Amino acid sequence: MKKTLIACGAALACLGAAHAQSNVQLTGLVDMYVGSMKMAGSERKSVVDSGGMSTSWWGVQGTEDLGGGLKAGFMLGAFFQGDDGSKGRFPGDTYFARDANVTLSGGFGQLLLGRTSAPNFLPSVFANPFGDSFEVSPLILHENVSFYNGGVNYSTTPSDTGWSNQIRYTTPDIGGLTINVAYQFGEVATANSKKNVGVNATYRTGGLMLTGFYERAQVNNPGAGLLADGTKQNWMLGSSYDFGVVKLYGTYGQSKTKDNDNYEGKTASLGLDIPVSKAGTIKAAVAHTKMDTGAWDGKHTTTTVGYDHNLSKRTDVYGVVMNDRFTGLKSGTSLAVGIRHRF
Repeated sequence: MKKTLIACGAALACLGAAHAQSNVQLTGLVDMYVGSMKMAGSERKSVVDSGGMSTSWWGVQGTEDLGGGLKAGFMLGAFFQGDDGSKGRFPGDTYFARDANVTLSGGFGQLLLGRTSAPNFLPSVFANPFGDSFEVSPLILHENVSFYNGGVNYSTTPSDTGWSNQIRYTTPDIGGLTINVAYQFGEVATANSKKNVGVNATYRTGGLMLTGFYERAQVNNPGAGLLADGTKQNWMLGSSYDFGVVKLYGTYGQSKTKDNDNYEGKTASLGLDIPVSKAGTIKAAVAHTKMDTGAWDGKHTTTTVGYDHNLSKRTDVYGVVMNDRFTGLKSGTSLAVGIRHRF
């Protein structure tokens, strides 16, 4: 009996040790806003909508300590519309469009397999005061939200903000510098191999942040298939500097397509954050894109001013005004007030 109790105790101790080496958590964000929205060339729309400052999402992530400095991890993340409960960022979006991957990390850095952010995403978020807002951030709107005129898509990102079927290597932090190298398999039966390749880098020291990315894309995301425009390339350089009383942002980038059209776009943006209290910040940003297709050229300018107030470390409220202008179209002005909660 005594030996049995000893054996049971040893087994429980082993289970406890194994459990201590693993960590799984539920995480996410809910962002809801009330707005009167009008982009250039569109009709005004009054909404209670999701994702004013950040796209709403939920996920499960975890890590396991493998010993010897190695860790295994996973992330499953799904976007959703908080106003009606539907999945995804838009109709037809894949379920785990934000993340669906497994990682192995150690002193060498990190190796990731699966779906995660594309090289364009984090540098764009870091280099503008409205972060990852697909509703009111001028830079994010110009890069990622489809704006068709004459059958041409004037957004500058080649293939979504997330890539599927991806192998990504992330370097360890080297004196403030981190580099990501990404390769997406096309998984499309063609005579010639189709793929997406890209790299980004971010350097931080003191109040200074420098970042940039390059992408060459032939494969569509998040679903399967080839880009309608053929091969699309884009790059961006961005920076910010925090002076304490104000934080300044700036970017410049170019986008080109070939094979099916000759579109070229050049985008510049400026922004700032001004802390007005321990909890409140005034934000302002403008993005300007000059477009040329050979047969037609135009300009797109978006300006946003807003105020963000932290109620706690996890909850903030915000209000924004945005003006949008596009060559040949009637301009639009949008107003939005919302709340964002992280968990």
